Amino acid sequence: MKFAAIVFSLGIAICSNTYSDEHEVGQKNKAFSQKTLKVKVGDVVHFTNQDPFFHNVYSMSETTAFDLGSYAKGSSKSVKFEKQGEVVVQCAIHPFMKMKIKVEK
Repeated sequence: MKFAAIVFSLGIAICSNTYSDEHEVGQKNKAFSQKTLKVKVGDVVHFTNQDPFFHNVYSMSETTAFDLGSYAKGSSKSVKFEKQGEVVVQCAIHPFMKMKIKVEK
């Protein structure tokens, strides 16, 4: 009887597991590699600096606000998107760098 309870418990854990995807957005030539990106709730976006100078990726969007701080070439920082909505992403060092991330269910 104990074995059946353990198997049943494991079945619930496996069935309720959600999968998330990972996405890559580069910064090169003072621009994001994508103007728009669609992701799902729970997905992670890696922002990789491919320029020979610093970038500081941030968002003040209500859906997901973050500030990754300044980071050098070859560095990558990540954000997990946990709410549905639109997120405007910018670079604090290069204000003309902008992109939108649409987070869907």
